[in-house]
Amino acid sequence: MLNTKPITVMLVDDHEIVRVGFKRLLETTEDITVIAEASSGEKAYCMIEKLKPDVIIMDIAMPGIGGLEAIKRILKRNENAKIIVLTVYETEPFPTRILEAGARAYLSKRCAPQELIQAVRKIHKGGTFITARVIKEMRKTPGSKNTALSCLTAREFQVFSMLANGQTPMEIGDNMSLNHKTIHSHRANIMKKLKLETTACIVHFAILQGIVEA
Repeated sequence: MLNTKPITVMLVDDHEIVRVGFKRLLETTEDITVIAEASSGEKAYCMIEKLKPDVIIMDIAMPGIGGLEAIKRILKRNENAKIIVLTVYETEPFPTRILEAGARAYLSKRCAPQELIQAVRKIHKGGTFITARVIKEMRKTPGSKNTALSCLTAREFQVFSMLANGQTPMEIGDNMSLNHKTIHSHRANIMKKLKLETTACIVHFAILQGIVEA
C-alpha cells in the first residue's frame, strides 16, 4: 500500500528538456512528486534549505560549481540529504568519486525508467542504489585506488574534469569562486601527477580514460 504522503523530489540538471522528461517519468507514479527544479548546483543549494525535498536527483556535468562540489556543499549543510546522481558518465573514476562524496545512488542516464523510480523509493527509505550498467563498468576497474586519476585530490579531480571539458582556468576560477592563481596551481599539480605537459594533453588523457568523448 502506498504512503498517503508522496516522496518529494528536486531535479537538478542544466538541460530543461532533460528535467521535463524525468519529471514526466517520475510523476507517472502515485507516490513520487517533483516539487522543484534547478539548472545548476548553486541554485539547488540555495533552494534546498527552504523546500527540503525528500530526494535530490542531480547531474554532475553542469555549469558553475558542478555536481560534485554541489553535493559536498549540500551535505555539509545537511548531512542527511539524500542525493541521487543521474549522469552520462558511467566509467570510473566518476562513480567512486561521487559515492565517496556522499551521494546515495549513482545512475546512468541510459538506465531503464523503472530503475530511476526504484532508486528514488529505495534512497527515500535510507538505502543505496547503483544502476546495473554502472556496476558493470566499475567491475572492469576494481578498486578505484588503482586508476590513473586516484592520485588527484578531490579538488584537483574537479579542476581536471572542468579542464577536460574545455573550460579555461579563468572560467573555472569564476565558477568555483576561487582565485585564478589557485586554479593555475591546481592545474600545475595535476599535470605533474599525471605526467602531462599541456592542457591539450589533459583533454587527450581524459578522452583515453573515457571521461570525455572525442
